[in-house]
Amino acid sequence: MRKEYETVIGLEVHVELATKTKIFCGCSTTFGGAPNTHTCPVCTGMPGSLPVLNKKVVEYAIAVGLATGCSITQNCKFDRKNYFYPDNPQNYQISQLYLPICQEGGVEIETPAGKKIIGIHEIHMEEDAGKLIHDEWEDCSLVDYNRSGVPLIEIVSEPDMRSAEEVIAYLEKLRMIIQYLGASDCKLNEGSMRADVNLSVREAGTEPFGTRTEMKNLNSFKAIARAIEHEKNRQIDLLEEGKKVVQETRRWDDNKGDSYPMRSKEDAQDYRYFPEPDLVPLMIRTEWIEEIRARQPEFQPEKRNRYRQEYGLPDYDAQIITGSKHLSDIFERTAKLCGKPKKVSNWLMGETMRLLREQEMEPEEIRFSPENLANLIRLTEEGSISNTVAKEVFEKIFAEDTDPVSYVEKQGLKTVNDEGELKETIEQVIQNNPKSVEDYRNGKEKAIGFLVGQTMKAMKGKANPGVVNQMLRELL
Repeated sequence: MRKEYETVIGLEVHVELATKTKIFCGCSTTFGGAPNTHTCPVCTGMPGSLPVLNKKVVEYAIAVGLATGCSITQNCKFDRKNYFYPDNPQNYQISQLYLPICQEGGVEIETPAGKKIIGIHEIHMEEDAGKLIHDEWEDCSLVDYNRSGVPLIEIVSEPDMRSAEEVIAYLEKLRMIIQYLGASDCKLNEGSMRADVNLSVREAGTEPFGTRTEMKNLNSFKAIARAIEHEKNRQIDLLEEGKKVVQETRRWDDNKGDSYPMRSKEDAQDYRYFPEPDLVPLMIRTEWIEEIRARQPEFQPEKRNRYRQEYGLPDYDAQIITGSKHLSDIFERTAKLCGKPKKVSNWLMGETMRLLREQEMEPEEIRFSPENLANLIRLTEEGSISNTVAKEVFEKIFAEDTDPVSYVEKQGLKTVNDEGELKETIEQVIQNNPKSVEDYRNGKEKAIGFLVGQTMKAMKGKANPGVVNQMLRELL
């Protein structure tokens, strides 16, 4: 009989910070660029080059620590983590082991199972490595050092998660907090947020942890959820067969839905850590921490409550819109421009969400401007275009950030207010649909809806449905 098992999961989340320059030099952190162009002697590990700490990195790290309930280590320092790998030009990484900048925090998550606090063991600052590009055609690997030296914070959780659902809820909460702070865009597809999953299984009801593995190469929430399910089942199958789980680092292949071992899991002593000799210890003033605390933004819970009170939005609308910093910014700016917050909410909750789902996009990928959405709402409210036309125009706005005023003008989509033309069209619809006319005169109200639809079709959506309905009834 198969035993019952419990999954134990902890995460190491790497977040690239939104500084303009790297952590220890003045090179650009902009994503992309020709390979090895955002580099200098410091970030390529040239002998004799010296690092200089970017103050903004420390500020962002403190802000994230405060937002996640951590205590700030006011006397902290950097350490060298030694390892040899082609994408690590110095053959060591400047990180923090002994005195990380943030410690002992936590974030609250909510899943169908209820609310839960996920502990944060620590947050530390470090530099990113370069990137290896594997060319299978030429059978070689190329190295791009543009990413080398980009500032990271690593958020190390406690092993408090028990399912893929809890992991995704934790990551979504972390991403939202960091985006609200403006500390990172947290784009998983560009690598500015990456998660390594440490997972073990144990018999249900037992205390000791099982042997854990670390899963890497996880660049989407869906991939993370699939990798967790796969690794959980792989470890359970091994234990059921009487075999041992090997402590190792594994690489996830999302296309194959499988993982394979990369290397045996190292411990801290394998990296031969020692204090970084080229950087002095950090002394963080209490006053600076309080200045950063005072600048913390309005986070989702406060913003959600304000939307309900100030704009009269339903709970559900407020929850969804404030779930994305980018979406909430669009909402507030559009509402300010057009003065119709509920209409703005309707467009975001309706057509925007539909198109995001259809195109498998995240709210952060929305590119249309609040000005264009506000102008579309104004055109609709003043009756210049019908709701049907408005939806057609919005698809252009969503795709290309098109100016709705000029688009409606150029495409001839304005509502026809010429009563003579409208009357002529309605008379033709009445003449072509005698059965519906008879039904209406016999008391079947639904028939009028059909006739309105036929008129709107004949007018190519460029008529006011209310006016059409009224004129139909008068003519009938």
